[in-house]
Amino acid sequence: MAEQNDHVAGSEELIFNPPASLQNEAHVNSMQQYQKMYRHSIDDPETFWREIAAEFYWKSPPTGKFFDYNFDVTKGPIFIKWMEGAKTNICYNMLDRHISNGLGDKIAFYWEGNDPTDHGKITYSQLQQKVCRFGNVLKNLGIKRGDRVAIYMPMILDLSVAMLACARIGAIHSIVFAGYSAESLADRILDAHCCAIVTADGVWRGSKLLNLKKIVDDALKICDERGHHVDKSIVVRHLSVDEEIINNGDGDDEREAARPSHKLKINWTAGRDIWWHDMMQSVSDVCEPEWMDAEDSLFMLYTSGSTGKPKGVLHTVGGYMLYTATTFKYVFDYQPDDVYWCTADVGWITGHSYVTYGPLGNGSTGVIFEGTPFYPDAGRLWEVIDKYKVTKFYTAPTAIRALMKFGDDIVTKYSRESLKILGTVGEPINPEAWLWYYNVVGNGKCAIVDTFWQTETGGHVLTPLPGATPTKPGSATFPFFGVVPALLTEEGREIEGPGEGYLVFKKPWPSLMRTVYGNQERFETTYFKKFPGYYCTGDGARRDSDGYIWITGRIDDMVNVSGHLLSTAEVESALITHKNVAEAASVSHPHKIKGECIYCFVTLKQGCQYTDELVVELKNIVRTKIGPFAQPDFLQNAPALPKTRSGKIMRRILRKIAVGDRNLGDTSTLADESVIDLLFNNRPNNA
Repeated sequence: MAEQNDHVAGSEELIFNPPASLQNEAHVNSMQQYQKMYRHSIDDPETFWREIAAEFYWKSPPTGKFFDYNFDVTKGPIFIKWMEGAKTNICYNMLDRHISNGLGDKIAFYWEGNDPTDHGKITYSQLQQKVCRFGNVLKNLGIKRGDRVAIYMPMILDLSVAMLACARIGAIHSIVFAGYSAESLADRILDAHCCAIVTADGVWRGSKLLNLKKIVDDALKICDERGHHVDKSIVVRHLSVDEEIINNGDGDDEREAARPSHKLKINWTAGRDIWWHDMMQSVSDVCEPEWMDAEDSLFMLYTSGSTGKPKGVLHTVGGYMLYTATTFKYVFDYQPDDVYWCTADVGWITGHSYVTYGPLGNGSTGVIFEGTPFYPDAGRLWEVIDKYKVTKFYTAPTAIRALMKFGDDIVTKYSRESLKILGTVGEPINPEAWLWYYNVVGNGKCAIVDTFWQTETGGHVLTPLPGATPTKPGSATFPFFGVVPALLTEEGREIEGPGEGYLVFKKPWPSLMRTVYGNQERFETTYFKKFPGYYCTGDGARRDSDGYIWITGRIDDMVNVSGHLLSTAEVESALITHKNVAEAASVSHPHKIKGECIYCFVTLKQGCQYTDELVVELKNIVRTKIGPFAQPDFLQNAPALPKTRSGKIMRRILRKIAVGDRNLGDTSTLADESVIDLLFNNRPNNA
C-alpha cells in the first residue's frame, strides 16, 4: 500500500471534505462532534454502549460487570466480556423488534439473481415467517442450542433465512464461502463438529454452472473417512425444475436439475439428504426465540491461519449485535429511506456484518446480489444501482480496479443519481482507484468510506464518517468509537506522532472475537503474545503528520488476494502433496487488479522435470484443495531455497526475488548465498 501511494503525486496532501448535502442529514456532521463522541466512547465505554444497548430488546439486564477484559497474557488468560448475563436473541432484534415498531411491510431485501431477469424481494414480516419455519425445521431434525450447523450456499434469500434461523434457536452457524473446495469445506465441518449442513443444488456464477451439492457430497465423504458423520444435508432447490427421481442402482437417487440447454446432475443419499421445500411445507411459522446470554456463541467463521490450518473465529451474541448495528448506522450514515447494497458474499465476514446483521439491526432495506460485476457485461453494478435506486454502496477495491479497465463510458451510461456514499472493504485501496471511484462512479458528489477491519474485529475499526471526516485517497483515516489504535516498533515500543509500525489495539470494542473455536492457546498466541497488553492485527500501518492512518499490508506470512486472506503455509501444504515436489515456499506479489497474488517457489525431487504440464497440475492442486481464488499466479522452479543456517526459509528474500529487486539487505545469515543468483536467473518471464 505504501508503494502504491507514490502513483498519485501528493496523495497525502489531497483532502476531500464531506459533501455538504450529506452533512445536512448526517448523524455525525463535524469532526468536533466525532471527537466528542469518540472521547466519550474511550473515557466511559460503559455509559456509551449502555445508551446504544437501550435501543435493542433485552429479556433481562447484565448480572455482572457491563464490560471486562484482559489483553495481557502475562497477567492471566485473555478474555473479553460485554454485558455478561444479559439475555437477548439477535434474530428477535433483527426482525420481531422492527415488526412490532410497524416495519413489517418494509422491504428487508431485494434479491438480484445472476441473470438480470431473475429477481425478487422479501418484507420483514415475510422474512420472519420463513425464518420461524426454518427454525422449526432445524428443531424437528433434533438441532438444538449450541449445536453447530454448516452453511454452504449461494447468495440467495434462503441463505439469510438459514443463518437467522440458527440464531433464533441458539444454534451456532458456520458459513463457508461457496467457492471453497470440498476438502476446505470438510476441514471446517470437522473442526466445528457440525451436525448438519445447509446447501443448494447449484448456482450460476456468470456463465459458469457450479454443482454445489456435488461439492458438499464430496466434503461429507471426506468427513466420514475421517470419523465424523454429518446426519443431515438440507438442500435448497435453487436451479432444479425437474422433480423426476431416477434410481442409479447403488441405493442412492439421482435428480436432474434443469435450466435451458444445461443439466445439473444431483446425487441423492436417502436418509441424509432432504429438500428444503419439502420440510418447510409442514411446519408452523411461529418459533419462539431462544433467549441467549450476551456472551453465548453466535457464529464461527474460518479464516486462514499462518500455520496453514484455518482457525474458527468465534463471535458472540450481544457485543456483535451492538457493534455491527452501530458501525452500520454511522459509517453508512443510515437513514430510513436508504437502499443499501453490499456486494460481498455472506461466506465472508463482510457479508455477515454488512449484508445481514448490521443492516437488519437498523431496519434497513438491502440488496442481495447473486451475480458477478462482469455478467452479462461490466455495467452490471451500475445497472443494479439504477434499478433499485441504491443510496449507499459497499464493494472491494479489487472490483473497482478490475472495472476501471473497461473505461468510464460503461459507468456514465447509467444515471447513478441515487448514490450518496461509496464504501470500500477487504484491502487497502490505492489512490488511483479511490479517485476513479470518487470522480467517475460518484460523479464527485459522494462521500468515500475506506473501511479497515478483519474477520476477527467483527466490524469496522478504522473508517471515515461520511458527514464528518475529511478524507485522503488511500487512508482509512481514524478509529471508530471505542477503538484505540497504536503503532508499535518490532521491540513493542509505542510510536508517537508520524511513523510506521505494527498496527495494534489497546482495548476491546464489543464485537472483537472471543476466541479461536476449540483452541484458546492459538487465540492467545496469534493475537496477544507478540505484544502483551495489545491485540495485534498482523498488519502494518503508517500515521501521517495529520494523524491519518494508512494500512501498509500484512506483516506476517499472509497474502490478501482480492480481499481473501490466505496463508502462505496453506498454499505450500497443498503444493507439497504433489508426488514430484520436495519443498515449496509461497510469498505475496503485487497485482494490478487483485492487489496481491501468490508467487510460489517449487523445489522438485531429484530426477523430476519442471514442465508446463507440471505447472498446470500444481495450480489445479491448489484450486482443488483450497479453492479457485487461491490459485497461484506465478510458479518458479527453485532448485534450492534461501535458508538460514538453522534451516529457516528466508521469505523476505523470496519476496524480493519475486519482484526482481536485488536490493536484498543483510544476507549474512544465509547458509548458501549462491542460491540467490540461481533464483534470480530462474524467474519466469511474465513475473
